[in-house]
Amino acid sequence: MGKKIIRNFGNTAMPVTIVGANVNGKPNFMTVGFYSWVEYKPKSIFSVSIEKRQYTNQGVKENGTFSVNIPSEKMMQVADYIGMKSGRDIDKTSIFDVFYGDLETAPMINEAPVNHECKVVKTIDFDGIHDVFFGEVIKSYADEDLCEEGLNIKNIKPILLNLTKYYSVGSEIGDAYKVGLKYESK
Repeated sequence: MGKKIIRNFGNTAMPVTIVGANVNGKPNFMTVGFYSWVEYKPKSIFSVSIEKRQYTNQGVKENGTFSVNIPSEKMMQVADYIGMKSGRDIDKTSIFDVFYGDLETAPMINEAPVNHECKVVKTIDFDGIHDVFFGEVIKSYADEDLCEEGLNIKNIKPILLNLTKYYSVGSEIGDAYKVGLKYESK
């Protein structure tokens, strides 16, 4: 089987996250698909890519902080809604039950099963339409019932996005760092 050149890489599934930032002293949230964990030692670092024109981008720059909230499947409708509506046009303060951690300017969503509060350590502008914010994770939070068995992705039920459709996480297919031990080069 050969390879075909594709023009739209958006068919690749990305994790959905909701980024929170205070803007003009009020919590604001937006749905983001361009998110990644980029480092874990000696510090955990996440990156989020946010269009420069976005209201949340203003808040991240204003405070030097942001939150990463992992929504569950049951939050799909509200996650889609806040991704389509700007905080410039609607007040998002009452959409979620908001809480703050040590940073006090990175609003987090109580309804989201997993939350991370992040302090910006670097911002990169690639001369495109996005700023990429790298944030050191100061503290992470998870729903108590998820912690009983350890944070299992099946229990979190995160949402995946391919730019036009939402998907859920499928079945477990193997143990990382173990299944490869059975591989034999041919």
